Amino acid sequence: MTHTIQDLFPIVQFAVADALGIDEAEVVAEASLVDDLGAESIDMLDILFRIQRESGIKVSVSDMEALMRGPEGADLFDDDEIVTEAGLARLEMALPQFDRTQLSGPLTAEQLVGLFTVQNLVDMVLDRARAEES
Repeated sequence: MTHTIQDLFPIVQFAVADALGIDEAEVVAEASLVDDLGAESIDMLDILFRIQRESGIKVSVSDMEALMRGPEGADLFDDDEIVTEAGLARLEMALPQFDRTQLSGPLTAEQLVGLFTVQNLVDMVLDRARAEES
């Protein structure tokens, strides 16, 4: 089966809403999983499990990291866990909504998950589905 954003978005939307105990209407494409919807690290595991259960597509937290690092596996951080200039450039490619001019200071490793939106999650699931189909 060839998956599309149109058939995966409702699955992701349901998984996020169900895991976070929120209304599906709140789970819009541009919503940040952490800042807008209140997800915590442990919630991400629950969301990914629910997506797999509903779609049969296995996704993991490491897939999120791989998306941000890119195919070359770029190192995003310096020794102090601050995103480097090269890391910021990579994030701009991986996360279309990311705008480094909006940062008020250095971006830390801990803050990265806050950049991830529902649409990024859908795109990641779609990429994983296409990889499994190949």
